[in-house]
Amino acid sequence: MAHALRAYLLICSRDPRRHRAAGPILAAARHWPADRYEQLHLASIGAALEDDLGRMRACLDELLDARPHDLLALQVSHSIDYMTGDFARMGARIGATLRRISAALPGYGSVLAMHAFALVETGDPARAEDVAQRALELDSRDARAHHAMAHVFEMSNRPEDGLRWMHAHSAVWSSGSTFVTHGWWHAALFHLERGDMGSALAIYDGQMRGPGSLALSDLIDAVSLLWRIRLRSQDVGARAVDLAVAWERHIDDRTCSFADVHAMLAFGLAGDGARVERLEAELVRSASRSTRHGATTRDLGLPAVRALRAFVHGDMMVAIPLLASLPPVAHRLGGSHAQRDVLALTLLAAIEGIRRSARHGRGVHAFPNRPEGIARDHLPVVRRPMPAITPV
Repeated sequence: MAHALRAYLLICSRDPRRHRAAGPILAAARHWPADRYEQLHLASIGAALEDDLGRMRACLDELLDARPHDLLALQVSHSIDYMTGDFARMGARIGATLRRISAALPGYGSVLAMHAFALVETGDPARAEDVAQRALELDSRDARAHHAMAHVFEMSNRPEDGLRWMHAHSAVWSSGSTFVTHGWWHAALFHLERGDMGSALAIYDGQMRGPGSLALSDLIDAVSLLWRIRLRSQDVGARAVDLAVAWERHIDDRTCSFADVHAMLAFGLAGDGARVERLEAELVRSASRSTRHGATTRDLGLPAVRALRAFVHGDMMVAIPLLASLPPVAHRLGGSHAQRDVLALTLLAAIEGIRRSARHGRGVHAFPNRPEGIARDHLPVVRRPMPAITPV
């Protein structure tokens, strides 16, 4: 099971390089005797390496049906649901687990933290806050519960409360967890909601890109923040070029449409037409394949990339209908509502660009620097009535 844990830490990622690194670990694990449950874990890892998430989920569901206290199986299932945007399944699974386990179980607080995240993503931030607080009563250092609280504040439009929370508990989440960069991303978003772009950029420079991390999750957060800042007419300077260079190695990943969209944000932000062309050409090839990535590329990845490309070029009459077509299915990109809001914010910016052009009789620019550029009032963090989420 130590081998299995190492492999899971690699495959619960959007980065194909990490996935491939799990192969030799699985091979080593298979040399050891294994009981039925250990064999199911190894079968789950093998299915993931073959990109068969249906079989992987079946293995994990069988494990949880027999052993609801298997928190490793629950955490891995939770991660897969997050990456595929299947929050209905996430909530149902955690709810079923909570009905079958005791609060005395070691790690019960971690289950509550997962439950809180599922609740906020399915439109119940008030209940999510209560559950996250219960998780923290059991373990005040649970970074997942602090992460759920960050989403609660974001979804309920409480940036001041969010900033106070993040700073008060930074000693917990800002070191020794996988939440470090993402936690700073949340703090920067709260600053943006308050209109404080200087503080958001300071977090970007000092906490997010200062170390120059090449981890895919860190690159996603970095470009997502810079794009939001740029939509508010704030120049981001050479930071965009740095990110475009870092994202180049992911052009031909052929793994995750969520990452593909963020690669387009990086290249568009830097005005890097050559890399945009390479990315779109790769996605056209992927869309012709009968793979899971091929399906999400056809339905989501390629339309989103083309919408963002049109936006960057100032062609809002192309960008707007493409961006407007995405919300009913955008959850299938994976990630949280807060992360996917970047598409809705871009749609609002495109509409405002058309209005600004009509008022001033000028051409449409994606990222205006003029004083009459997009004001904060025109680009709120998106507040949405929660749509019904169809399991993928």
